[in-house]
Amino acid sequence: MLKVIRSVLAAFFGVQSEANRQQDFQSTSPWKFIVVGVFMTLVFVFLVGFVAWLAAN
Repeated sequence: MLKVIRSVLAAFFGVQSEANRQQDFQSTSPWKFIVVGVFMTLVFVFLVGFVAWLAAN
C-alpha cells in the first residue's frame, strides 16, 4: 500500500516516470490507485478549504 501512496504522490507532483507508471499498472490493480487518488484529492481540497477558512478568520 505504501508503494501505491508513493506512486500517487509522485503523479500529483508530476514527477512520476513513464517506466514507473507502466510498472505500477502491470503489477497492481488500477483500482488501488484510483481509490488512493480520490482520497488524496479529497484531503487536499479539505486542507485548502481549511487554510482559506483560517485565513478569513
